[in-house]
Amino acid sequence: MKYFNKKLKIEGISLQNIANKYDTPTYCYSYKQLKKNINNFKKNFKSFSPLVCFAIKSNTNVNLIRETKKLGLGADVVSIGELMIALKAGVNPKKIVFSGVGKKTNEISYAIDKKILLINAESESEIKEIERIAKLKRKKIKIGIRLNPNTDARTLTQISTGKKENKFGVDKKTFFKLLKYCKKSKYLELSCLSVHIGSQILNHKPYEKMLSVIDKIINFADHEFEFIDLGGGMGISYLNKDKKLNYIKYNLAIKKFLKKHKSKIIFEPGRSIIGDTGTLVTKIIYIKKSGKKDFIIIDAAMNDLMRPALYGAKHRILPSQKTNKKSKTSYEFVGPICESTDKFSTVNNFQLLNENDIIAICDVGAYGMSLSSNYNLRPKPIEILIKGSKTKVIRKRQKHKDFI
Repeated sequence: MKYFNKKLKIEGISLQNIANKYDTPTYCYSYKQLKKNINNFKKNFKSFSPLVCFAIKSNTNVNLIRETKKLGLGADVVSIGELMIALKAGVNPKKIVFSGVGKKTNEISYAIDKKILLINAESESEIKEIERIAKLKRKKIKIGIRLNPNTDARTLTQISTGKKENKFGVDKKTFFKLLKYCKKSKYLELSCLSVHIGSQILNHKPYEKMLSVIDKIINFADHEFEFIDLGGGMGISYLNKDKKLNYIKYNLAIKKFLKKHKSKIIFEPGRSIIGDTGTLVTKIIYIKKSGKKDFIIIDAAMNDLMRPALYGAKHRILPSQKTNKKSKTSYEFVGPICESTDKFSTVNNFQLLNENDIIAICDVGAYGMSLSSNYNLRPKPIEILIKGSKTKVIRKRQKHKDFI
């Protein structure tokens, strides 16, 4: 997304034209950026050719999942719904990994029937339930055990998953206990050691620490794992001041690890694949003056983009048309929902704005629409995919009659 002749464009199309054609709010995705992200991810780790499973939870649009599949990715799913949509998008079942702490009986059974690559279990009870179902079906099932490595990802508390106080995975003691259990089972094949320490990680050092923990576990376990699932969590730059994750150093750490352990690496990236492909195009409804700041009330709200309300996350906001005029007051960008947390950002020295202006909320491809809701009985936005100078509707705008 760049300015051309002071007009903000996604690939070849201006935001103003998008708003005119599709109304607002509208989620827009750049195919060019999606392809670039996937190719860059593969390039960074090409020395050991990992299986890259796109984290469906980050974006559940079947058309976008289909594009990631065409570009060679598998899928990481955390529910039967996500598994169904991955299969509908044409993802090869042998490239699908099923994660999550609370898989129900019907979900496990469905995954077994679809012959997916792995079910990554996260508790003793879950492993026994998988075994029970496998026995009924008279099948031997490949599973992984998710280890909680007690590693601080140095990210937001709300999206940390690898510390001992988090609900995910099992501790070392339980891991070894379950390993012994699986070895004795006729219906379980322990093929994978799985970890995932958090999301929006911008520092390679937590990954290095995670690999060190896994190395010691494997040495002590005396078990050959076909797969090591390193999860995802790779962050993106939401603000200009954000540093980027050093993929070169992470790659070197994995190569060092693989010199000792001959396993296939699995990654489960979501945000790093889809995050910066998405833009939320929205219109200013009203400008409400309030002392030292002005409230910029837009037609997108926290039901459309939950991250700022849920995590306190920050997204860049850009005007669709550049001018040389600056506002003398600070702007607080807010939505129309009846919640004080329905706000996106407070910005000083922003360009002077007017009612009915079009603005862009940047980098919303991950956990944007997938976290959206009908709160305040608001319809969900339309989604479009942009390829060069062409647009394609990949999900229609919801209408009130669809849910009332």
